[in-house]
Amino acid sequence: MRFIYSILLYLLAAPALLYLSVRGGQAGKAERHWRERLGFAAPTSTAPPLWLHAASVGEVQAALPLLRQLLERYPHHPILVTTMTATGRAQVQAALGSRVRQAYLPMDLPGAVARFLRRVRPKLVVVLETELWPNLYRALRARDIPLLVVNARLSERSAAGYRRLGALTRSTIGCITTIAAQSPADAARYAMLGATAEQLVTTGNIKFDLSVPAAVVAAGQALRAELGVQRPVWIAASTHEGEDEQMLAAHRRLLEKKPDLLLILVPRHPQRFERVAALCREQGFSVARRSRAESGAQAQVYLGDTMGELLAMYAAADVAFVGGSLVPIGGHNLLEPAALGLVPVSGPQLANFQQIAELLTAADALVRVNDAAELAAQVAALLDEAECRSAAGARARGVVDENRGALERTLALIARHL
Repeated sequence: MRFIYSILLYLLAAPALLYLSVRGGQAGKAERHWRERLGFAAPTSTAPPLWLHAASVGEVQAALPLLRQLLERYPHHPILVTTMTATGRAQVQAALGSRVRQAYLPMDLPGAVARFLRRVRPKLVVVLETELWPNLYRALRARDIPLLVVNARLSERSAAGYRRLGALTRSTIGCITTIAAQSPADAARYAMLGATAEQLVTTGNIKFDLSVPAAVVAAGQALRAELGVQRPVWIAASTHEGEDEQMLAAHRRLLEKKPDLLLILVPRHPQRFERVAALCREQGFSVARRSRAESGAQAQVYLGDTMGELLAMYAAADVAFVGGSLVPIGGHNLLEPAALGLVPVSGPQLANFQQIAELLTAADALVRVNDAAELAAQVAALLDEAECRSAAGARARGVVDENRGALERTLALIARHL
């Protein structure tokens, strides 16, 4: 099965690299990045690094508290962070700069993996959430390099897909040293795929250990002062194609009763910034763009077209909608607004955050909507009822506080291998 898998990957490698190079944008960076994807340009260090892999923006955001703690506790230990997307890479750069080394994860081809490992020589590999790479994991085991999958989650749908691969999935999971699951349900699904009791531990979800620095809150307050303290503000964050139209439709309804209302619109992916700006203008909204330092004081839509500022933008808002949930994406991090005392508003598509959604729902701290009309109605109600909004936000923050601790348990697990 692994041989067939590798042959298929080799057949797909050329079109995949071409696509990634074109999508990567700047021609000067494209060549270097495809070399990284094939393991040729892996960064080297004098000492074997701790290698942490976070696929994209969501995983990077979850990994940042862990990375900051590792940098603090092991200041002389080099850390390598790999990602799979340009947005994830940019997020690491914005948050940590040169404090960590960066590379793209090599394609899961035997040759690319071998080249990468020869250059990097990692002491320990830590993978965030749900990543199974047959050739990479087999190569790590052959070299006796410990592999931890932390904050591990596995939805029923993903488990069913992996189960269809049979022996390939079982052998890949067998190469993992420890699987630190978010919940007992996640651990049970890994066990169904072949993980042993010795491999499994339940540590909780490190996303609950999100800390909001005072500087971020201050930046949010400064942004709100610029946008207008007296006017109401709502944010639609991490939106995807097909959601922006719904956000603008809801905003149009809201403006009928609240003509001074401002929408902070933050698309999930940078490559969509220009298209969303054009969409806003086409629909007749006055737009100010964060990237151009344009004043939002008189705008109807403030486009958050920068990286690494989402928490500050949440902190500038009264009501927060979390995207990826009105389209079949599976939702994004509900805990970011909750940690700031905002009750999250979400669509029904929350497969990626099912456990978190259940906890927030049980605390009456999550508002769900199905379309633009419901979104407009719920945002209006939250804006009109300040006391209810504040109480729901406090309950949401309580859910975050009550479920902290996974970060320390994960750090203890890593420490045993370092």
